[in-house]
Amino acid sequence: MTKADLQASERSRILKDLASKHGFSSCMVSSAGFLEEEAPRLENWLKNGRHGKMAYMENHFDKRLNPTKLVKGCRSVVSLVFNYFPEKEIFAEGELRISKYAYGEDYHFVLKDKLRILLEEFRTEIGDVGGRVFVDSAPILEKAWAAKNGTGWLGKNGNIIHPKKGSFFFLCEMLIDVDLQEDSPMQDHCGSCTACMDACPTDAIFRPYEVDGSRCISYLTIELKEAIPTEFSGRMDNWIFGCDICQDVCPWNKKFSIAHSETRFLPDSRLSNFNRKEWRELTTEVFGSLFGKSAISRTGFSGLSRNILFSEGAGQ
Repeated sequence: MTKADLQASERSRILKDLASKHGFSSCMVSSAGFLEEEAPRLENWLKNGRHGKMAYMENHFDKRLNPTKLVKGCRSVVSLVFNYFPEKEIFAEGELRISKYAYGEDYHFVLKDKLRILLEEFRTEIGDVGGRVFVDSAPILEKAWAAKNGTGWLGKNGNIIHPKKGSFFFLCEMLIDVDLQEDSPMQDHCGSCTACMDACPTDAIFRPYEVDGSRCISYLTIELKEAIPTEFSGRMDNWIFGCDICQDVCPWNKKFSIAHSETRFLPDSRLSNFNRKEWRELTTEVFGSLFGKSAISRTGFSGLSRNILFSEGAGQ
């Protein structure tokens, strides 16, 4: 049997079954094409400098809006979801902390491994399939596609939220050259809630559904490579890598987030004993031992040290 012999709906069923087998909690599909509604939004976001020092966001404008320019022959955009919500918070109240997604092994590698296997198994099932898999590794407006295909709705905090999964999950994509059955967007369930906006200590969510990336704690502790502006002194809420505030306060997460079962995302046991003293005395050797395979390696030892010092008052 070849891919031409199967209906789009049957191809979608096969792919979704395989995705579930590999631990993905959602696998939703859109037909590839130009994201017409996103074009002016992205242009205005960039024009107003909401991307801060992330100059790479200005590159490949056409590819961000049209995946057929990124992967030749692309027919379908597949959004996949993988849960990373931990069984418990590992940092004590008042201690310096890192985002939950960085507790274990770097998700870029974990999910890329799973996606490659998934694509190979899909090829085995239906015949030759051309395409590529991505985990934050290409100019793709992943949240726009996830909202378009019903992976969830785009919340006021800029995250994709699902009514039965919350938002503590990774988004990744497959761009493939076969037609699959399209999924439909879902209704926005944020309603009148402004919990995320009210809780953000840096006012990054300046209007509902509009996030100033240059004010986000995740940007300040990860993407920004120079000194953190002094205006954020005393406003980092003890975050030294990433930030979970807008997700922690979201009612959908409080009600529906459940612990993941991926062993590669489990934290090093040493982290649960880290307090301010351990963070301040962190050495390059300990950094390498703890975070060599972690997403935290992106900041490097110097970047994390900067964040620790700033959070501890050096920026005040």
